[in-house]
Amino acid sequence: MQITFGHFFSLTRWNVIVLETTEVLEKEGLKITDAVVLMDREQGGRATLPDTHPLSARLLKITADKKTILCVSADVIHSEELLEIADALGPLICVLKTHVDILQDFTADVASSLKGLAIKHNFLIFEDCKFADIGNTIKHQYEGSLYRISSWAHTIKAYALPGPGVLQGLGAAGKPLGQGCLLIAQMSSQGSLATGDYTQAVVKMAEDHIYFVFGFINVSKISEKPGLVHMTPGVQILSGGDGLGQQYSSPEDVICTKGSDIIIVGRGILASSDQLRAAEEYRTAGWQAYLKNSHRPSGVQ
Repeated sequence: MQITFGHFFSLTRWNVIVLETTEVLEKEGLKITDAVVLMDREQGGRATLPDTHPLSARLLKITADKKTILCVSADVIHSEELLEIADALGPLICVLKTHVDILQDFTADVASSLKGLAIKHNFLIFEDCKFADIGNTIKHQYEGSLYRISSWAHTIKAYALPGPGVLQGLGAAGKPLGQGCLLIAQMSSQGSLATGDYTQAVVKMAEDHIYFVFGFINVSKISEKPGLVHMTPGVQILSGGDGLGQQYSSPEDVICTKGSDIIIVGRGILASSDQLRAAEEYRTAGWQAYLKNSHRPSGVQ
């Protein structure tokens, strides 16, 4: 059995095979507790694994266990609503994206409650505070200030514009806690300047700082480095725009055509009169796209 390590879901085909085989056996009354996959070591698998950030492996396990690649963007202004969303939609998601700097009533208790819900429902917390300053400043922003983000968020995101110092500052605070960082490589807004040489520079910076960076915010797949997650915002069942520059893509387009790993959905769920139903629709659409993409021959887009 040979495995090609290419991107975050480099083991995706074998992951799907294990899941499908498990389902068949469980229908026959067998209880499956473990699975073993053998790798051809000559292909470099053992040498590759140590370079993978622990959060990549953790996220992959969550997606497999819960059959979801859905990240919900909970950009709300009241803490009670944020916690209600986290509790209600937690079973359907792999990541909850928060935006605590727009909350009007944030307290340390809110952060504690979020951590508890993340454990209860098995998802990662992604705080959408966009760090873009010199290392010393963003280190204090990350581990201190009112929000003390490093103490409760599994991952954050940052711009590469300040240079590698931004990762050195964030990493000094977050790496000892097992946290990670996503670099903003591309944006889904119309006219974004995050393209071309900038995007390529972001990719290089990420690959040079794999000890703390475990992925990107992107529109399409941009790196073949094993363990780097591609997360795409601006996802809606029906593609289009919002009149304010945001451009939407469907889950299938994001996963099957653009090669991303995780779909980030905000208004498509939060604006629905039935958020639970909408979240289930996106979870299903994302997972079906993931399975469809996983069954394609290697190298086919």
